[in-house]
Amino acid sequence: MAKEARKLRRASTRQDSADGKSRKKALAQPLVQRPKELADPLGRDALKKLVLRLAIPLVGVWLLGGLIAGVSQSSTAKTVALGVPGVVTVVLLGIVFWAIRQAQKARGVAGVLSQVETADDRKAALEQLDKGFKKKDPAAIFARAQLELQEDPRKALSTLEQIDLGKVMAPVADEARSQRAMIHLMLGEAEPARRLADGIDLKRHNEAKARAMMAAVIAEAWARTGQAKKGLETLQLFDPEDAEYEQLRPQLWRAHAFACAYGSDLKGMKRALKKLLEQDVRLLGAFLVKRTHPLLQKEAKRLLEQSGQVPRKMVVQRRQ
Repeated sequence: MAKEARKLRRASTRQDSADGKSRKKALAQPLVQRPKELADPLGRDALKKLVLRLAIPLVGVWLLGGLIAGVSQSSTAKTVALGVPGVVTVVLLGIVFWAIRQAQKARGVAGVLSQVETADDRKAALEQLDKGFKKKDPAAIFARAQLELQEDPRKALSTLEQIDLGKVMAPVADEARSQRAMIHLMLGEAEPARRLADGIDLKRHNEAKARAMMAAVIAEAWARTGQAKKGLETLQLFDPEDAEYEQLRPQLWRAHAFACAYGSDLKGMKRALKKLLEQDVRLLGAFLVKRTHPLLQKEAKRLLEQSGQVPRKMVVQRRQ
């Protein structure tokens, strides 16, 4: 009986070790969220913002032109005074037409992404993007990369590199830089991420969530390449606990963890990791990969051991 009991204990130990290794391997894989639900680009709020943004300067130009034409005695001056607002109106109408077309494309892409739940859904969505959109369409490229990121970050990175940063509008180029840098950071490649982050200008972006997402990527890239203080200063502009940034909390707290670790702020680093643990234990797996700051690895392991996701015994045996 004693012999059988010892066999059972050994078998149980081997099983626990195997389960622990499989859990640790899963934690070490980058956690990629399913495609996010995008805001309707042709919704009431979006259209209201567009109209206000264009109407205010347009009304101002017409008022100024009308005043000049009203007091001017020269027919040429009157023609110029009213002609300039007319040209501005045509230009703005062209901008509105272009914006609506882009919004329609974005709505189509959002519709494709909203149907994705499983691996088969991703495959179907990729086929739909290939058939329904041009290969060089930035909106389709971003969507394709987001889907590919679920299974193959390298493939997603290659897809994003199809966007010619010198030929697209500056905000679109910034978005491409940001997403490419994010993938490099996931893969532990800080230097290429830094080169991309340095080309991003947050002043070009008015949408709060877009600014916060890019700031998180920029701050992490800076922190991991020797400018932790600059990264922390950037992150201080965004409160991760703000309801507006609820979907971005993992990215913001991750960036805080890296910036604090490289800036020797142990208290801040521990707080950021605990915040990540509260959201999803798998988020700590990002700090178990190679080329991660040793303080982050140590604290992430400690928190994971306490959570029961990585057996403490495995760590003890490895250190012997």
